[in-house]
Amino acid sequence: MNVNKDTVIGDILMTKPEAIGTLMSFGMGCVMCPASQTETLEEACLVHGMQVEPLVEAINNIKKED
Repeated sequence: MNVNKDTVIGDILMTKPEAIGTLMSFGMGCVMCPASQTETLEEACLVHGMQVEPLVEAINNIKKED
């Protein structure tokens, strides 16, 4: 899955669960938030006062463990 600023966090968690650690390392407690089911990365970053681009890049650079 290629992630962008409009990707819903809930979709990321379902299709790329290995992104949980990255989200948490960026200070996003979204993995436990009910809003994550409908909130985009950009919306969450706005709420947390952070830039979305570094988070998108970090998530897209995660290598899936086999």
